[in-house]
Amino acid sequence: MAKGKYQEWLTEEALLLLEGWARDGLTDEQIAHNMGISVRALYQWKKKYVQIFQALKKGKEVVDRQVENALLKSALGYHYEEEALTNKGEVVTLRKYQPPNTTAAIFWLKNRKPVDWRDKVITEHEGKIEHEIVVEWGGSSGVSDNED
Repeated sequence: MAKGKYQEWLTEEALLLLEGWARDGLTDEQIAHNMGISVRALYQWKKKYVQIFQALKKGKEVVDRQVENALLKSALGYHYEEEALTNKGEVVTLRKYQPPNTTAAIFWLKNRKPVDWRDKVITEHEGKIEHEIVVEWGGSSGVSDNED
């Protein structure tokens, strides 16, 4: 790597390009490849040059918000328009409805309200356990399938 290569990435145009790559969802590894440097060098530059760090952070925040908005929209359901061709060859606009996506709703709730929606239930107990009960399950109920 040539000395001073970082300087070409501190220009307004280059920082905008970095932001755009981050907004497009490229990983740090892919961005470093596009820049012609190692990912290790990119990590060092992000620590040393706040402009590079800020450009990448800003780009990633934009796409994160877009995904959050799309997830919420999917969880709630939405109306949209679609163009279709009639039998007479005319283009018409149809208004359609996409019902709520249960998986998106569950994902949203588990992450936004984990105390109320997580699968793992945490029970707090105060005091001392007096007896320990051990239950062994052998897989047989003792009842035969061939009852006479």
